[in-house]
Amino acid sequence: MQRTYARRRTEERKERFARRAPTVAAAIATLVSLVLTSCTAQSDTAHHTAPAARTAAGEKLSYAQDLRISDAEQHLITRCMRKQGFRFWEVKSLSLEESRPIGYVQDDVVWARSHGYGSRIMAKEDRARLHNPNIVYRKSLSRSRQKAYDIAVDGGRDAIVLKAQTPSGGTIAKQSGGCAGQAEKTLYGNTAAWFRSDATVSNLRPLYVGKLLHDKEFKRAVTTWSRCMNKAGHPFSDPAEARQSTLRHGAQQNRTEEARSFAIETRIAVADATCARSVSLRPIGERREAHYVDELAPKFGNSLKHHQRMERQALTRAKRIVPART
Repeated sequence: MQRTYARRRTEERKERFARRAPTVAAAIATLVSLVLTSCTAQSDTAHHTAPAARTAAGEKLSYAQDLRISDAEQHLITRCMRKQGFRFWEVKSLSLEESRPIGYVQDDVVWARSHGYGSRIMAKEDRARLHNPNIVYRKSLSRSRQKAYDIAVDGGRDAIVLKAQTPSGGTIAKQSGGCAGQAEKTLYGNTAAWFRSDATVSNLRPLYVGKLLHDKEFKRAVTTWSRCMNKAGHPFSDPAEARQSTLRHGAQQNRTEEARSFAIETRIAVADATCARSVSLRPIGERREAHYVDELAPKFGNSLKHHQRMERQALTRAKRIVPART
């Protein structure tokens, strides 16, 4: 799989740096990732964060810890940009609860009751992106100042371009320079080493996700989940189908239509989470995912451990820069 996201990363940095940009696997992960080896919440307390799952690399960061690193990166960029003579805003539109990732399996009933599958959260984030003060500010600058702004952000067109091979054989690249590059260096130490490590680890999922979704034990659990959903009046074959059904409405809705759509979304999401919990779908998926990740250890174990060490280093430094998000 091959993709260059330097331009997309540049635009995201110009917008707000609210969180680290999605990896190359993100498009695949949206539909098929269980997000089981990372950071889903386990209890019915919406603010509770589950212990991170164990894989060949040991414990992964929770989503709250990952978000703190992102917040620290944004803070460093903001501080750097102001030193360069530009105005810059840290934009944190979402709370910790709203920022939690939603994977293939979602079994937090309380969260589902409040947020459904997160459609309103995504809409809130979209609105924040559209009204981002950094975009408005950049547009207000003269052309020469815009160029200086871009160079200050990430080095502009002349910035160093880092490249790395993904486990599936593709190549990804990103610009590294300016305040963004300096922020990564502060957090991770070696930006090139971090990029190579992250390119490997963040793109391992395509190597095993097919096996996981066809795993006999996991498929049995999904079938049991489907029977539970059917009894609840929601005949879906798997969680992805249930979630997709809530997206089948017009993009432009008035308040009444949106409220009706959200009520349906919430009802399905609550049933989904309830059934997932009743059949232990997430724990089964976590265990089977860990099994397939561990199969990759002979080839990628050192990369996983190196990635974990760099993440932990970044988290330690982030704790000295920003408080945990609430």
